[in-house]
Amino acid sequence: MSSRIFVDGQVGTTGLGIARRLAAAGGFSLVTLPEANRKNLQARVEAMGRADLTVLCLPDDAAREAVTIAPSGARILDASTAHRVAEGWVYGFAEALPGQAERIASAKRVANPGCYATGAIALLRPLTALGLLTAEAPLCINAVSGYSGGGKVMITDHEITGGPAFELYALGLRHKHLPEIMHYSGLARAPVFVPSVGHFPQGMLVCIPLYLEQLTTPCSAVQLTEAYADYYAGKVNILVHRGIWGANLDPQALNDTDQLEIFVAANEEAGQVVLIARLDNLGKGASGAAVQNIKLMLGIENG
Repeated sequence: MSSRIFVDGQVGTTGLGIARRLAAAGGFSLVTLPEANRKNLQARVEAMGRADLTVLCLPDDAAREAVTIAPSGARILDASTAHRVAEGWVYGFAEALPGQAERIASAKRVANPGCYATGAIALLRPLTALGLLTAEAPLCINAVSGYSGGGKVMITDHEITGGPAFELYALGLRHKHLPEIMHYSGLARAPVFVPSVGHFPQGMLVCIPLYLEQLTTPCSAVQLTEAYADYYAGKVNILVHRGIWGANLDPQALNDTDQLEIFVAANEEAGQVVLIARLDNLGKGASGAAVQNIKLMLGIENG
């Protein structure tokens, strides 16, 4: 018997990606609504009641409203920003913390991570967990994403009008992913986070430059990669490239996969490293992570 999934907001980029991945995986059936009923509260409540699991692909306020109208006992995976650091919600990054996959599997409420946050947390959490970085460390995060992460308006700008080749944004330095980055990376001091968009549909690089002297324990770049490899040992969706990385990196290399790669670039003589995560912002950064969490919540995958 197939598991029934209701994607509230299925026509958006993340919702469409989830539907495609579920169809490819098999064993799932979508609870759908006619277009005229997609914003009808009663129809949505009934759809939640028929589903084994509801996925919210909605703006934050709409996601909060959906939770309040959900039938008692409904299991919910929220792909918005609304509940990522909310009490009573489990964060849906299965590899980030020991036992997190098990917590996701038993939860009624799971918040899917943000794309930038996934890359940043993947790089930072092992270092704070191992005591190599303090919670107060002054950090900078630079990242570039494909334009699909910007929603319908940005997608239209790039695909119809051409869009800029590259642009920085969120220069008020208050990007909506910062709270979850801090919370799940174990940071007490907000990093300077500078996101950007390139003129390509999907793909992402998240980069964190460090001086090795910022680490609490003397550590070489090679030892850093070994620390990452040990932390993520057995995690099939995360690949750590051992040694010092010196080649160029294409942000689109993992497109249409659910993988995340970690690299350490270095100038050992200068005591400098750059920690790099590569992922598909629509894969491990959105729809791919959602499907992983769906499978965990329904007992189809063990993490």
